[in-house]
Amino acid sequence: MKRDIPEVLVAEIGSTTTVVTAFAGLMGPEPRVLGQASSPTTVDEGDVNIGLERALETLGRGIGTEGLATARMLATSSAAGGLKMTVHGLVYDMTVRAAREAALGAGAIVRHVTAGELGERDLEEITKIRPNIILLAGGVDWGDRDTVLANARALARLGMRVPVVYAGNRAVRDEVQTILEEAGLEVMAVENVYPRIDHLQVEPARRAIQAVFERHLTGAPGLERVRDRVEGAILPTPGAVMRAAEVLHHFLGVTLVVVDVGGATTDVHSVGEPSPEVARLMVSPEPLARRTVEGDLGIVANAFHVADLLTSAERRDLETALDAKVEEMLAEVSAIPQTARQVAFGLALTECAARVALERHVGRYVHYYGPGGRRTLAEGKDLTAAALAIGTGGAFSRLPGGREVLARVLRRPPGLELWPRDARAVVDREYVMAAAGMLARDYPEAAARVLVKSLGEENLEGVSSAGS
Repeated sequence: MKRDIPEVLVAEIGSTTTVVTAFAGLMGPEPRVLGQASSPTTVDEGDVNIGLERALETLGRGIGTEGLATARMLATSSAAGGLKMTVHGLVYDMTVRAAREAALGAGAIVRHVTAGELGERDLEEITKIRPNIILLAGGVDWGDRDTVLANARALARLGMRVPVVYAGNRAVRDEVQTILEEAGLEVMAVENVYPRIDHLQVEPARRAIQAVFERHLTGAPGLERVRDRVEGAILPTPGAVMRAAEVLHHFLGVTLVVVDVGGATTDVHSVGEPSPEVARLMVSPEPLARRTVEGDLGIVANAFHVADLLTSAERRDLETALDAKVEEMLAEVSAIPQTARQVAFGLALTECAARVALERHVGRYVHYYGPGGRRTLAEGKDLTAAALAIGTGGAFSRLPGGREVLARVLRRPPGLELWPRDARAVVDREYVMAAAGMLARDYPEAAARVLVKSLGEENLEGVSSAGS
């Protein structure tokens, strides 16, 4: 029987693991995953291409080598540890917050955030961080000019050669661009992230950040060579997962949340509107799609940090079940668990990382006191109406029992009223969230159907309200 020929290969070059997925039938009614293979990412060997080649060799042994050399290759990457960014705006609850949402949605890791004029300590911190990109915002259109101009001059004085995305008051766009370019900085000027009161506009800045990411791939050895062999831009892996979540949201017509537990970070992506009752109480608008990244919650590179967050009861039960101290198990942590104890410990870390990350992502009710007494308002992302909670990343997708782990994570903790009330726990069984996000650029329908198959059509019965 003749084998299917792969049409597209998507390489996901992660901080610890490189995965290549082969797809076929993308223009037909039944797009499908032909096969998938992985290899440890070879940053330590001085070239991530080594790990990519190993993954391709393994894939060829599984599905055959025919078509591998001629298939389109697309790629995502987080091997450089994320795109370090600093974000600077006028008022934290307005332009700074909007700019931060744009940065995180694009796959960046925000290392420093400021509101108002940059002070000497802020400038020292920026110099210390050495960001890969700076996002400068400030003021609604035709509003405050002085602060953003002062900040542009301060950044120009640093003498750094860092790409700057300007997404602030359009009234001073040309002046800001001139100040920065005369200092030798590359500037991408886009639409204001907060053009008017109560209006977020993060997509133009998000796209600009992703474009800068692709042009400045220097953090992981050999990543520039990967760019030479792939078609189109290399997307930050979290940005690809965000795109996949947005595609699935539009396809199914439901609010959803994606928990992506990785070796170095845990990301949470949510897509959907707040419920009408919560929307009336919102302090400020939320974007349709939101991402948070927790740089201390990776289950390989940051396993020690996650283990410190285990409750006393969790630690005691885990040590009893595995007949070993947590410290012993931490010494055995592997990107690709081999033993039963490594698997069990990996699942425990996954549950802890996912729970903490979701707690940090979900919005809250806050109480204010004024002349009229106490008033209750809402801040952050409302997930009460979320219909789906999707677990992805190597731990959820590869280890047994991932769906049960996610179901336990969804038990609402005290005090988080905007937590998902009745979300159904499903798992990205074929580990294709990031790959589907890359496919969505050219094959949005196929990407959505590949995701539905990975989650299990039987698991989505009664959830889908569109697209089927």
